[in-house]
Amino acid sequence: MRNYMSSDNPEFLNSYLVHIKVVLDLTERTISEYYFDVRLFLKYIHYMYNECTGLVEETDISGMTTEELNKITVSDIYNYIIYTSDERNNAERARYRKISSLRSFFKYLTKVAHIIEKNPVTDIEVRAPKSAKPKYLSLNESKRLLEASDHSDSKRDYCIITLLLNCGLRLSELVGINISDIDFYENRFTVLGKGRKTRTVYLNKACVDALKQYLEIRRNNLKAADEPALFISNQNKRISKRRVQQIVEKTIKSAELDGKGITTHKLRHTAATLMYQYGDTDILQLKKLLGHSSISTTEIYTHLTDEGVRDAVESNPLADIVSDKK
Repeated sequence: MRNYMSSDNPEFLNSYLVHIKVVLDLTERTISEYYFDVRLFLKYIHYMYNECTGLVEETDISGMTTEELNKITVSDIYNYIIYTSDERNNAERARYRKISSLRSFFKYLTKVAHIIEKNPVTDIEVRAPKSAKPKYLSLNESKRLLEASDHSDSKRDYCIITLLLNCGLRLSELVGINISDIDFYENRFTVLGKGRKTRTVYLNKACVDALKQYLEIRRNNLKAADEPALFISNQNKRISKRRVQQIVEKTIKSAELDGKGITTHKLRHTAATLMYQYGDTDILQLKKLLGHSSISTTEIYTHLTDEGVRDAVESNPLADIVSDKK
């Protein structure tokens, strides 16, 4: 993991980084986001309080004191959000994330380190960004993608596409699978999901068949005998996320589905949508299957289905027949 602690940081920022890494055990991605968000905020505050010159991003905060932290007001927070919008062109979602980062930081300062008495973020009201409707492939388009992958002469690539479309895996979960994680007796495997939480993923007939065909070739590769990863590169090492993305991009183009904005993550949306629309899957089962921490995240797929129901009603051939009586 990258070490963000530095002599360029004030001591309380370094202490906060230790807290979220060691105590809260946050992921590297979350720590990175919190660090850059909080550091920019501190640079902005120090810049404004001390009437510095030059760019906010270049402000030296190594000597920033706790006295400055105690001066921070709700107005300072709002002015900072305006700055990120006007000067840095941050979209609504990025601004909302910055507030979340500051909530975590000031909670540490007040409740854990007891460096300051009042939390200036407590009374901040920021509207949560609207969730974007996920893009996904239809059932027929998904079949076209599988057919295109099956014609690629690569059992590995076909297996990757099959798992993404059937299991709703995140990209990081897919590349992290080890051969030892697979249990063909129970037809399942375990993945390390978001927040370092493990979950069980069950395999249907298509996945089992694709895995067995790929593993037959994989096991004949003596140069990769000591590599635990399920999916390997041409260098016989664990396949990279970028290589999987390239495989998906190539297959989408081969299936003539390019231009729809479909990525590896959109295939996860596709799997979830198809399971909810065509399978006997309720929202709680889908939440567990996808590894969501909140039911609200999963509910987007019920909304998609509701839109499909609305479209079906609107397409009824009787929809345009209205009474002649006024």
